[in-house]
This record gives sequence, C-alpha cells and structure tokens, in this order.
Amino acid sequence: MNLLSRITIDPEICHGKPCIRGMRWPVEVIIDMLSSGMLAEEILGDHPELEKDDILASLQYAKLTLSGHSLQDVA
Repeated sequence: MNLLSRITIDPEICHGKPCIRGMRWPVEVIIDMLSSGMLAEEILGDHPELEKDDILASLQYAKLTLSGHSLQDVA
C-alpha cells in the first residue's frame, strides 16, 4: 500500500490541512510530536487510533513537501 494514501486533504476537516486518514490528526501534529523527541512507540501508546504507517506516512509527506512536490504529483 502506498503510505501517502493515508494522507487526506478535506476542506471540511482541520481547515483543509493534510490529515491522517480523514481523522482530525493533522500531519503537522505528528511531525511536531516527533520533533519534540517522542518516539513512534510513545505516540502510538498515547494515541491508539493511530497506526505506525500513519507516522511513516507523515514523514513521507513531509519529505515530499520539502522537496517541492504535492500529493497530486504522486497520484
């Protein structure tokens, strides 16, 4: 499965920010937790609705964005 398929953008959810699987979990929040030093296992333990692939998808989305691409470029 393509990890990026876990990232959704819906104007009705979180003001259109990229989110995890249509939930109110913006990618930026996942990246923020990782950058604060939280381990993936800690995030998953605190938030059981998330899955390891959601964290990996967030990192892949961040890489894609930083390289100047968008989800439409890989669709």
